[in-house]
Amino acid sequence: MPFRPVEPEKLSTAVIHQIEGLILRGILRPGERLPSERELSERLGVSRPSLREAIASLQDDGLLSSKAGAGVFVADVLGSAFSPALTRLFARNDEAVFDYLSFRRDMEGLAAERAARLGSDTDLQVIDAVYRKMQSAHDKIAPEAEAQLDAEFHLAIIEASHNVIMLHMMRSMYQLLREGVFYNRQIMFKQRTTRDTLLEQHAKINDALQARDPIGARAAVVAHLGYVEQSLRDDIKAQSNEAIARQRFEHEQSRGSK
Repeated sequence: MPFRPVEPEKLSTAVIHQIEGLILRGILRPGERLPSERELSERLGVSRPSLREAIASLQDDGLLSSKAGAGVFVADVLGSAFSPALTRLFARNDEAVFDYLSFRRDMEGLAAERAARLGSDTDLQVIDAVYRKMQSAHDKIAPEAEAQLDAEFHLAIIEASHNVIMLHMMRSMYQLLREGVFYNRQIMFKQRTTRDTLLEQHAKINDALQARDPIGARAAVVAHLGYVEQSLRDDIKAQSNEAIARQRFEHEQSRGSK
């Protein structure tokens, strides 16, 4: 017969599985500090030796890291999606920006569609709460905070899609965005008219999600990122035009001095 005795799971193994699940689902985020050993052992209902064994195993796997005197942290594993050499190449190539936006348009359109269908009521409440914060930052004319909340809004949609592969892949992409590898988000928030348009677009995305309209949510994301792409193309063109104008001006000045 193919049956074997059931063996009880070690406590440390159960702890490992729980922490792995929290990291996999994006609930525990890179760089986040775990509670103290005493607090965590009490929350999990396990002894400190069992907890230490689990933490050591997760550190060996590269999912957790410890800092002397500071505690245990979720390892910063997002950047591993791209090598440093490839990241530098992205930063030097304008076309990479538009390939990035095209990729985002496809992935986030799908994520919005999934979030409208599969997201829980709490997922949608989180998205709405981030949008309200973005609206508040807009009213206070705080472009830096508004740009940061823009990223949080899109990540909340991806989290609500409940696809862990998409979640970690897009978090990695957003890490590069935060580092200014693809473009500086604050460029999009320089002018009041642009900021007003962006807020309206996020409102349409949020409204479609709250109405659980998958097609409308996807269309709103696609329209928004299409606007971002065109705005960046216009900015690059304007910089090129200004460089040519300066050359022409300097040439005219040199002619006039003769």
